[in-house]
Amino acid sequence: MSRIACALGGATALLVLATAARAQTAAPSEAGQTRNPAAPIAQSYPAAAAGDGATANGFNLSRWAEDWSGYRDAKKRDDPLDRLKFLPLDGDGDVYLTLSGEFRLRVNHTTNPNLRDARAQRQDINRIVAGADLHVGPHLRAFAEVAHGGISGVELGAPAATLRNDLVVQQAFVEGDVDVAGIALGARYGRQEFTDGPNLLVSQRDNNTIRYTLNGLRLWARGRTVRADLFDLKPTAYGDLGTEDDVSDPARRFSGVTLGFVVPRDWFGGSKLYVDPFFWRRRNMVGAWGGRIGPATRYYVGTRVWGDAGPLTIDWTVNHQYGTYIAQRIDAWQVFAAQTLRLGKAATAPRIGFHADYASGGGGYGDGKLRDAYAPFGNNIYYSYALFLTPSNLVALAPNVTVSPLRQVRVTAEYQFTWRDSVTDAVYRANGQPFTGTQNVRARKVADVARLQAVWTLSPRVSVTGRYEHLAAGPALTEAGFKSSDFLAGWVSFRF
Repeated sequence: MSRIACALGGATALLVLATAARAQTAAPSEAGQTRNPAAPIAQSYPAAAAGDGATANGFNLSRWAEDWSGYRDAKKRDDPLDRLKFLPLDGDGDVYLTLSGEFRLRVNHTTNPNLRDARAQRQDINRIVAGADLHVGPHLRAFAEVAHGGISGVELGAPAATLRNDLVVQQAFVEGDVDVAGIALGARYGRQEFTDGPNLLVSQRDNNTIRYTLNGLRLWARGRTVRADLFDLKPTAYGDLGTEDDVSDPARRFSGVTLGFVVPRDWFGGSKLYVDPFFWRRRNMVGAWGGRIGPATRYYVGTRVWGDAGPLTIDWTVNHQYGTYIAQRIDAWQVFAAQTLRLGKAATAPRIGFHADYASGGGGYGDGKLRDAYAPFGNNIYYSYALFLTPSNLVALAPNVTVSPLRQVRVTAEYQFTWRDSVTDAVYRANGQPFTGTQNVRARKVADVARLQAVWTLSPRVSVTGRYEHLAAGPALTEAGFKSSDFLAGWVSFRF
């Protein structure tokens, strides 16, 4: 850990020096163009690229990343719920409370669950979330969020604690910050969502009823065009008996640094592009591959390039993974390349694109190098809504198109061709577990996956979503006894 600490400390020092040197020539802030995260500092690094996710119509998946301070002015409030976003607790409004919440009702229907010939599964799911964000002056805040997850239906098995949980403290942290010579320095400690990296590697996993959170410390230094975020976190191990059995997982730890650089805005004829190198470490004392369980330490060295260049939107990531798993050396790669082209100037114009992805495989059932790539806690529905695929031993190519037949309706269709990198290794599910027996099949084709999603945004607070997916199992699955599957889901979400 000492070498990691030295490396992270050196990266921060270099960042501060570089930012100070460039402060006089840096590009102007984008703070006025998009909502800033709710951190009370005057943050000049572009808010949308600061590692807290995107904010649209004032709302963010991570509710603490929303800034409702503008509602100090009563004239800007459109309805009674807006009053909940700015509740002054002193005469000047320097101390104020922001309340947030979500209600989500959802139904999932899956044929051939686990890709076995079996009765269809139906999940009737509800999510209730309530949060409070307390701002004490310009440099201190505390955020807390509780959640409830309920589930009923048919062929449920034993629902995980992320699906059925009477009450959890989903997030709870304190945060402080200060502005030093134009550089925003901050720290956050406690239970929190962490999304500072490619979505396929780190995500809140909003598909779950109870979101993915971690516990520990996050530090940052942000200038106008350069930033660094350091973190040392342990995942939350959720129980299902109430708030007292939700603890920091003692067997797993995730730490590292993510840097960020703003590409000059006049490049490529005008752009909003960012380059985010990262160096992470994930330790897991109960790692599992090939039926074995043992300690694993995996390092991630990579870079993400993402953003907009005119009508083109890109999100490209490459990372190399190394380390050890029991007695095996880890030597794995992941390459993710997603791009879409907007066919018109309007925000609702049609988009066409594709994503091409590679996640190395091999060694999961051998004693040589472990070449199976692994995502720490990425978006687990990206390759399969029913959670049948994951970026380990995977090659995928998926053209897609998005249209808006109505102003508030967005429809996306995609067809994904899926293979595996190594035919001597298994096909892996989203939870990292293998489809038993696929390691003994020598076919490369895994599946074709057709999917359709429609989102109807009735208002910034209310949306209705429908999803359909058909996974046509290929010989890598069928020769091991697995079947094709259909997945259908629909839900309504209300946020305030």
